[in-house]
Amino acid sequence: MPVNYGSLPFAEALAFFRAKLNLPTQRWDDLLGAAHDRAFVVAGAMQADLLADLRAAVDRAIADGTTFETFRKDFERIVAERGWTGWTGEDSQGGRAWRARTIYDTNLFTSYAAGRHRQMQEVAERRPYWRYRHSPASVVPRAEHLAWDGVILRHDDPWWSTHYPPCGWGCKCYVETLAERDLKKHGLTVTSTTDIPYNRTVTRVNPATGEEYTVPEGVDRGWDYAPGANQNTELVELLKQKRPAWGPSVGRAVLDFLKPVIAAELFAELAAALGLG
Repeated sequence: MPVNYGSLPFAEALAFFRAKLNLPTQRWDDLLGAAHDRAFVVAGAMQADLLADLRAAVDRAIADGTTFETFRKDFERIVAERGWTGWTGEDSQGGRAWRARTIYDTNLFTSYAAGRHRQMQEVAERRPYWRYRHSPASVVPRAEHLAWDGVILRHDDPWWSTHYPPCGWGCKCYVETLAERDLKKHGLTVTSTTDIPYNRTVTRVNPATGEEYTVPEGVDRGWDYAPGANQNTELVELLKQKRPAWGPSVGRAVLDFLKPVIAAELFAELAAALGLG
């Protein structure tokens, strides 16, 4: 069913969020994709106390099903108390609301999606088919996401590894499970790969750096992963796979955050991978 914030407090979603480690980042794309399954980040938040406070506010939103307005008040209070400045959006009321909304929506929707992913995997033997659904709650529907509405594939089809929603900023799409009897009852069939619209990879340019990157068409940069699918992967391994182009300051801050919570040998491996060994 579509995401309803009132239904968000369920064990799997909360467990997913609470298993994350806090990590500092300067830019939103310092950490992309599956690494978000293991890390809580807020672009530009480099201080431990600031991240901890923001995380606690998100945790309350997930656990208690609090509204965006409540979270926004928490956000404004935390920013003032911690003296956080220089972040994108702080110079206008609209910008501040946008930044709070981005943090709120991104964490609630990905936590919900990850919780559902775990639930659906647990019943995959009985309900092996997943159907992509476009949510009527989307304010500005994407043509690609509308076209994917109704796509039916097995739960282990590789397509889901890059198209499991949310597939971008503000995406409210979701997935529902189907059993074999559901297909027969409603006259449904598994979608052929050749019949999936917008099923290709496109190359785009990062306006901030001028660098090219590839993503599935209709999927925003950094969203081509299935929230929750990589939760059991060690964070250090995900960071090493991504090899983010961090400067020394961010890399050192990441190491400082991780040193108390990871094994010494993994810490040494990550430090070497970041060129800070």
